[in-house]
Amino acid sequence: MKFRRKTKEKLDITLISMIDVVFVLLLFFVVSTRFNKQTGISIKLPEAAGEQTQEQPKMVTLLINAEGHYFLENQDGTPEELSDQKKETLLAELRKRAETASQEPFIIKADDKTPHQYVITALDFAGQAGFTHITFATQEEHDDK
Repeated sequence: MKFRRKTKEKLDITLISMIDVVFVLLLFFVVSTRFNKQTGISIKLPEAAGEQTQEQPKMVTLLINAEGHYFLENQDGTPEELSDQKKETLLAELRKRAETASQEPFIIKADDKTPHQYVITALDFAGQAGFTHITFATQEEHDDK
């Protein structure tokens, strides 16, 4: 007796539906994600009258909080606190950054409650490190009358 074998059906996985689901999930995450640039430390900038300048893409930014702690912004804009708050460490870090970025703007963002000496020290060390385009960050003046 000769038995007839059943022909095997080709099994295939429909990827179109799976691709659609993955695309919808990707779209959901992109839409629901909030992209904002937060420094991570609380700094209240002093106010000044004047025109806003266009932000330049490359710059070196030093943040000083109200307690006088120094932070250097990384390439992605996140602040990185110095390993210790010694003046020698600040000067060494600024010299290291100036090796590749001495012609870029150097911006000092100090809290309006920061003691004046910390800002002057940062200004002096930026000059010693070789930065030539040094400026201070402020926020637009508000009329509280």
